[in-house]
Amino acid sequence: MASLSEAELANLMEKYTNNANASYENNLNKLGAIDLAYPSEINIYPKDFVDKEEIANAIEKYNEQKRGENKEEDVINYTDVVGIMMDSVNTIVNVISYVLIAFVAISLIVSSIMIGIITYISVLERTKEIGILRSIGASKKDISRVFNAETFIIGIVAGAFGIGITLLVNIPINMVIESILGIPRIATLPVTGGIILVIISMLLTVIAGLIPAKMASKKDPVEALRTE
Repeated sequence: MASLSEAELANLMEKYTNNANASYENNLNKLGAIDLAYPSEINIYPKDFVDKEEIANAIEKYNEQKRGENKEEDVINYTDVVGIMMDSVNTIVNVISYVLIAFVAISLIVSSIMIGIITYISVLERTKEIGILRSIGASKKDISRVFNAETFIIGIVAGAFGIGITLLVNIPINMVIESILGIPRIATLPVTGGIILVIISMLLTVIAGLIPAKMASKKDPVEALRTE
């Protein structure tokens, strides 16, 4: 870095001495000196999110008080850096969650259609059985109940099977994540969530089997008995 000559240094000193407002304090301000009594910026680092929210609420309460007193110059302007970062992360997580929900919804619709097709094929293959049941006194509602009961059992078994596989897969996932990141039991399935998933599986299978069960109940018993 080049040093100033004597002429340049004298010219610089003249700006700070031959001035009507020249004083020790004013010269310090021009040179960028910091006065701790009048800070222009304060960085606050809370230890957790609870303290961060309390600090933000205290600042907002102070600002509301100053605005009520018409002292806008005393209002504190602050930037919640962590809050901005968390909002961005939450937005990304929400987008990913919505995409996953869409895929899950599509898979549920496809699986419901497949269950309906399988139930319909079962009706076609058991036409003679339907005729025998009708000939010994079974009503249309009884035939419909037979297929509805089957889809109900399929839904419960499929849901329980899926929950069991999920619980088994969570074990190696938790072991790997804990060994890498040191976070234990990050993948868990709440009991309430598991029960709700089984109920959803049961409802979907029952709904998918309603139309085939209705078709089975409407078959003519005489025509059904003639089926090979």
